[in-house]
Amino acid sequence: MVVNPNSNKPIYVQIAEWLETEILSGNINSDEKIYSQYQLAEIFTINPATAAKGLNILVDQKILYKKRGLGMFVSENAKEMVLMKRKSETLQQMIEDLVSEAQRLAVSEAELIEMIKSVKKEEEGRL
Repeated sequence: MVVNPNSNKPIYVQIAEWLETEILSGNINSDEKIYSQYQLAEIFTINPATAAKGLNILVDQKILYKKRGLGMFVSENAKEMVLMKRKSETLQQMIEDLVSEAQRLAVSEAELIEMIKSVKKEEEGRL
């Protein structure tokens, strides 16, 4: 992943979301030590303070925890917390945007549901 400086999202939010995605995909597991702010700064060519801000978002949400002198680690239930967060915030917002756009385009509820089913079926066919 490369951070996008032209994105509407601040870089530190992109860093936090990238770490969440790594946790969801199983690339980083519970109680595993994660990248330091300096490692993230080097990986993404950003200021260490920006990387620290992204890490601190996840600490505040209890997805990560600090061990004094050792670094930051993934919380035991981090994957479940990220799943719940993404379902309640990200997915909910996407659905609201989709429904609003469908209304603007005069797409009926039945049509919208069929479109969703069609896309889901295509995705399942790719797996």
